[in-house]
Amino acid sequence: MDYYDVGKIVNTHGIKGEVRVLSTTTNPQERYFEGAPLIWFGKNGEREDVTVRTHRTHKTFDLLSFEGYTNVNDVERFVGGTLRISEEMLLELPENEFYIHEVIGSRVIDEDTGEEIGTIKDILTPGANDVWVVERPGKKNLLLPYIESVILDVDLDEKVIRVHVMEGLDE
Repeated sequence: MDYYDVGKIVNTHGIKGEVRVLSTTTNPQERYFEGAPLIWFGKNGEREDVTVRTHRTHKTFDLLSFEGYTNVNDVERFVGGTLRISEEMLLELPENEFYIHEVIGSRVIDEDTGEEIGTIKDILTPGANDVWVVERPGKKNLLLPYIESVILDVDLDEKVIRVHVMEGLDE
């Protein structure tokens, strides 16, 4: 079974069993609801199913507590571990939104020339728009902003992405 990261536990918070999570999920409120199942993976291969008891935000972190863990001593061992979900816990996404793992490895085709440019290697989230990193043989990576005028069509079944490389993007 495949597992997907939703956050990394970077510290404990207070004495009542809360942990400080640096989230990688874009929907913390839909991921960390009361009763939500998560799986904690430790650095040494340990694994434990946990259930969210409470969720709140504090600065840039999500603060979580888990059912059955009411004291800082109970949760200290979780620090440094990763919270993940199983494949069946993935949320249904709105149209034109994709999970990173679905897009990585897709072939990128230039709509104007019909030629294959390369493959999606990574997705960066620097600010207003995501940036899709295209790995090209023998050239430096091409950075494409995820906007309608550039990313024209995403076919997840065929793993093919049709793009329009606007002037100035490939310098």
